[in-house]
Amino acid sequence: MARLQLAFPPDQFCYSTFLTVRVSDINAANHLGNDSMISMISEARARFLFEYGIEETQEDGTGIIVTDLATTYRAEAHARDQLLFEVGVMDFNKYGGDITFRITRPADGVLVAMAKSGFVFFNYRRRQVVEMPAAFAAKFPGVNRLD
Repeated sequence: MARLQLAFPPDQFCYSTFLTVRVSDINAANHLGNDSMISMISEARARFLFEYGIEETQEDGTGIIVTDLATTYRAEAHARDQLLFEVGVMDFNKYGGDITFRITRPADGVLVAMAKSGFVFFNYRRRQVVEMPAAFAAKFPGVNRLD
């Protein structure tokens, strides 16, 4: 089976935040567990959306729903490591796109992981995928479109 490879242009990221690995994030192998990394990626995504003034669910019931997540691990992280999560968006289409992540450890400059999370806009009241709001796309004018 072919291995997953994620690579993003260095200028692709438009937001960054720091998160610290907690003791409770450590697994039996004594490093950051996959489940905790997913939680940290979700937290970085939520902070990114908040910074850009994007509510995860609008009054009309429309929100963002994650459709998939791909993560490649490059190095271990340990308890109390401070990690830098750089976040960007790419590959917009009619209904959504991708949120990208580069996760590094600033203390030694090591790349810990890369991730890409697909998303679509979803109306939770109608239980259906809806078109990306123009106001969302307008916040990221340089993002390539696939449709």
